[in-house]
Amino acid sequence: MSSRFSNSRFSLIGYMLLIALICFLVTRSTLLVWVLPDMDLSIVSLLRVYLVGLLYDLVFYAYALIPVVLYLLLPERVWHTRFNRGLVHFCLFATIYALGFILAAELLFWDEFGVRFNFISVDYLVYRREVTDNIRESYPLALYLGSILVASLLIYRLLLGKFRTALTVREPFLQRLVVASLLLLLPVAGYVSVDQDIRQVSSNSYQNELASNGPYQFISAFRNNELDYYSFYKTLPDARAATLLQQELTGNDSSSGFDIRRHVDNPGKEQRLNLFLIMVESLSADFMGTFGNTERLTPNLDRLAGESMLFTNFYATGTRTTRGLEAVTLSIPPTPGRSIVKRVGHEKNLWSLGNVLKEKGYDVQFIYGGRGYFENMNAFFSGNGYGVIDQSTTPDEEMAFTNAWGMADDDLYSQAIKAADNAHASKKPFFFHLMTTTNHRPYTYPDGPVDIPSGTGRHGAVKYTDWAIGDLLERVKEKPWFDDTLFVILADHTSGSAGKVALPVQKYHIPMLVYSPGHIRPRRVDTLSSQIDVAPTLLARMNMDYESAFFGKDILSMRPSEERALIGNYQKLGLYADNTLSILSPKKRISLQINPADSDPQEIELEKVSPVVARDIAYYQGASYIYHQHLNAWPVDEVVR
Repeated sequence: MSSRFSNSRFSLIGYMLLIALICFLVTRSTLLVWVLPDMDLSIVSLLRVYLVGLLYDLVFYAYALIPVVLYLLLPERVWHTRFNRGLVHFCLFATIYALGFILAAELLFWDEFGVRFNFISVDYLVYRREVTDNIRESYPLALYLGSILVASLLIYRLLLGKFRTALTVREPFLQRLVVASLLLLLPVAGYVSVDQDIRQVSSNSYQNELASNGPYQFISAFRNNELDYYSFYKTLPDARAATLLQQELTGNDSSSGFDIRRHVDNPGKEQRLNLFLIMVESLSADFMGTFGNTERLTPNLDRLAGESMLFTNFYATGTRTTRGLEAVTLSIPPTPGRSIVKRVGHEKNLWSLGNVLKEKGYDVQFIYGGRGYFENMNAFFSGNGYGVIDQSTTPDEEMAFTNAWGMADDDLYSQAIKAADNAHASKKPFFFHLMTTTNHRPYTYPDGPVDIPSGTGRHGAVKYTDWAIGDLLERVKEKPWFDDTLFVILADHTSGSAGKVALPVQKYHIPMLVYSPGHIRPRRVDTLSSQIDVAPTLLARMNMDYESAFFGKDILSMRPSEERALIGNYQKLGLYADNTLSILSPKKRISLQINPADSDPQEIELEKVSPVVARDIAYYQGASYIYHQHLNAWPVDEVVR
């Protein structure tokens, strides 16, 4: 059997499997020693950790095998060329080095977070410059990489003879095909039978982590796109957190736990007004002259600010478009990890503004300048009560200008106007949620409308975006539906979120305007609020009663003690109120920024949960619980066949 194994090019897979399993075993055992005092060291418990861990090791290796097995089917005349031998030797050494690199990376990651790879490690790819700088400044990188190189050379030299033998073997194609077919069944079996639940071997989280495989967890994090709040963040007893959340949202202590579903009674006769909601890409408040900019980039928006209800103390919940879409659509705080929009398989049938208005007979559409498969937007909106109009549904002849991100803003508005005309002709009120793309690199737009050449930078894109909004309002003011439409303009997020602190409040400040000459009195609203408050505020302006599972509130009805803005950045979850910003971070850390609106706010670590931190926890712990327990699910009638 040993001779038959060595007389096959597929023996290379076996040798590399041995090295991989040794690396994974060393990693698991080192981490176990690291947390030895907190481990259950019974024989049964340790067997579970190592056997389940071995299962994940093998499944990861099976997935990694797929391209290798296919390559090993190469014809003999190609396999025995000098080029192929050199390439295979290089790949074998690179794999050994990569396994050593993974081992070191896992140890460093565990030292920082106390877990195997998860979404935080995936997030590192998003913020790779900051991460690279941090690693270079925190660790003797040359020593680590050099040590891995030396160890890899020694292991490679030890197995060099066996590698050479495998490269000289000749074996019939049929034999290779049989072996390859059997090996390719392994990843299929792993995909069908192994998931994240198997690693839950204990109530001890360390043991569950040790029963995992780091690379497998890394790949899984791409698919799951979230961090478990209860595992990584400071918590309160559920009963206390639920009570605080109920007080926050309803003003009373109910016995319904985290279930925040309730009836909202807005006084006055219901007005079935149209909603034309425009989310502008990266429109920071400080681009507008209204907020102090002196470059005259937004003359139309500045004029409109004086004719609208202008929200001056309004904040984005996150730093990505999907966070803004999530907050406005679902009225939910930014749960850790990626936004709900991108959680494939768990992003549908939720309590949304679209579902609320669709139930009231509205024509509800998400209208996007690009292709909505990007960031899973089409699936999210179509699964939550919206029709979808995007670049892929728009005839080419109706788009005068496009770039990599999609159609120019004025073409997008033309599509929305056409849809509004159709809805009005059908005697249906409409709610259109538009998302623009122009104010985004490469900052290109049609020539002519503004005096800054296309493609020269963000200022030109901002000025064009402003022009397109002014042009839109000029085009629709004679439409029969104009007088009964609320035009809502806000940003998805600001143009940049980097600062001296993790959550720089001013880098989340965005404008919101509500314009409707026949229904909205111009005024400034200075109430501290954020994107989760958009849906309740708009429904209140139309005096609509509705069933709600929203976390937001009607901004105009907030008492001073209720004012707050919720902001986050994948990992850190903040609540801004009373001139402080409480921050929840992984590893159950809590901190407080004093005077967060300053350019250099003071930030202090806290040991105990203060009242403001408890309020912060109640929102985010409640959001996590409600989302995972489907308490904000939109009721879907079951069809019985």
